Amino acid sequence: MQRIAWWSIAIAGVVLGGWIAYNGFKQPASAPPAGSPEAAKSAEPAVQLPSTAVQVVPEVQYPVPDVPAEKSLPTLDGSDATMAAAIAGLLVDNALVTLFNFSNFVRRVVVTVDNLPRETLPARFMPVKPVGGKFIVDGNDTRGSIAADNAARYTGYVNLAQGLDSARLVAAYFQAYPLFQQAYRQLGYPQGHFNDRLVIVIDHLLAAPDPTPPVALVRPKVFYRYADPALEYRSAGQKLLMRMGPDNARRLKAKLHEIRDRITGAPSPLADGK
Repeated sequence: MQRIAWWSIAIAGVVLGGWIAYNGFKQPASAPPAGSPEAAKSAEPAVQLPSTAVQVVPEVQYPVPDVPAEKSLPTLDGSDATMAAAIAGLLVDNALVTLFNFSNFVRRVVVTVDNLPRETLPARFMPVKPVGGKFIVDGNDTRGSIAADNAARYTGYVNLAQGLDSARLVAAYFQAYPLFQQAYRQLGYPQGHFNDRLVIVIDHLLAAPDPTPPVALVRPKVFYRYADPALEYRSAGQKLLMRMGPDNARRLKAKLHEIRDRITGAPSPLADGK
């Protein structure tokens, strides 16, 4: 973890809630290659903003402190190469850099965070690639349950997230904040504040239920669904936590608690686990 650029820590913190488990019931389409017309479209708020957009209160609920910049920020449109180099400096295993989609990277992070409490996540805007392997189910083609072995697909990602230093991560996020704020305004929230949205999304993820295994599934058509309607109608973000296994979800929630507390300067209202 030597010479970790503050860029990479900031990126990891912002995207933490969204990139761990995007795979499972449905194999998402891969993101468009860098430089392609499809990748360029990721900068267009019209295709990113859902019709059920959250109404954002103009007043800042969680102000970002003024932090002296260690170095000047690149422009939002010119930040991809810097992000790629910085993340490569963060990772102990350089091969892990292939997990990321770097075209329009800051915008991908903002879109993903904003959409986690919604019904679906736009797969082509994800900042990282899906978890490898197939979704593992115990049962038959029409009914079953999430297999215990399925959790192992996510453990490496959770280990990486849990190993981040939360204090340094949040301090670095504050330094890089102007880029994320600019991308959030461009997304279609001209009076919105990305840090407020991030806290709302973290609280939403922390409120995800912890279903006791085995978690029953049904397969009415092509893809599996939760047999319990109370689970099936949860948001995309909460479903991610629910299908990574109880231990992985507990560890990731603990990290989200740490980050949330440092971002707001106050304990999470869900700190007691309720």
